[in-house]
Amino acid sequence: MKRRDFVRTAGGATAAVAAGAGATGSAAAQEEQPDWPSGVTNGNLGEYVDARGESEVTVEVGAGDDGLAFNPTQLWVDTGTTITWEWTGSGGSHNVVTVEGAADLDSGDAVGEEGYTYEYEVTEEDAGITHYHCVPHDTTGMHAGIAVGEDVETVEVGGASTGWPEDIAYVGVVLHPHWIGIAAILGVGLSFVFTFYLLKYGESSHTGHGGSQ
Repeated sequence: MKRRDFVRTAGGATAAVAAGAGATGSAAAQEEQPDWPSGVTNGNLGEYVDARGESEVTVEVGAGDDGLAFNPTQLWVDTGTTITWEWTGSGGSHNVVTVEGAADLDSGDAVGEEGYTYEYEVTEEDAGITHYHCVPHDTTGMHAGIAVGEDVETVEVGGASTGWPEDIAYVGVVLHPHWIGIAAILGVGLSFVFTFYLLKYGESSHTGHGGSQ
């Protein structure tokens, strides 16, 4: 193997390890979300949108392939925000009714008309998390939730699991960088060992030792 090939091989291995480390770092990113009740998290579709800072937000009613979901399913807004539920015309007749929570959502009888809308402006009295559903499709999972204001209980979601118990998840600094660094060092080291054999013995580590084949 020529020296330039050696450099190319080692460089490629190093880049691959670095890319893997970067991907791991991205996966470890965490996001703070409202601590949704199970009735909301088990709802169809499951898309979460943080719409704080926006004065108006639209939620599709009858979203998804079968038209049996709210989109977004989980929505975080500020007080004073106007939420408009807009019917897609899919999945039959739907409505918006509170299951539990401070916001008193009630769009009335179920409607199947495309373009039909129901508006609700959240106030300070609606602060917290409200779980709502479509009454005709309650058992099919057409549930969703809205979180209002900053004073809501939150949890961190996403991020790769360290595989360690929570009480030893941190040793000075986050464990993830330790493992990423070790993996990078091992990857680079193995690439140099591999190319060393190719340079010294040719295409195989078993050639060049002498003796008949």
